[in-house]
Amino acid sequence: MLYAVLDTNVLVSAVLASRKGKNTPPWKVLALVFAGSVIPVFNDEILQEYYEVLHRRKFKFDAAVVDKLVAEIKRIGISQQALEVNEEFPDQDDAVFFEVAMGARENYENSYLVTGNMKHFPKSPIVVTPTQFVHLMELFEPNSDNAD
Repeated sequence: MLYAVLDTNVLVSAVLASRKGKNTPPWKVLALVFAGSVIPVFNDEILQEYYEVLHRRKFKFDAAVVDKLVAEIKRIGISQQALEVNEEFPDQDDAVFFEVAMGARENYENSYLVTGNMKHFPKSPIVVTPTQFVHLMELFEPNSDNAD
């Protein structure tokens, strides 16, 4: 089993891809979550950001779909306390994603932060792109269909 703190940009990209019927890496990551192959990890601050960002008017996402998505992540995922780290972030709002991922790593060895914005986080083996995460999943579960 893999555990993943999903940066909000991964969810935005996945929902945008689903609108267009595209099977992008962010969509594959989200599909793996809903297939039960990946356990999402979060805290209340992350869930609140998901909710606020996905409800932004510019995305024009259906509010009911957003509410169901966030509720389902909360239902199937694991709430994790953030581990305070001494790192600099270009946007301090991103720190919580890294800190929750670091906290998860203490409890679950196969925990990662999945983001489309690598520059926003410290260089770390736990910070991966959606494409890298899908490849990790292939290594971890070689017989999985990777939610294609």
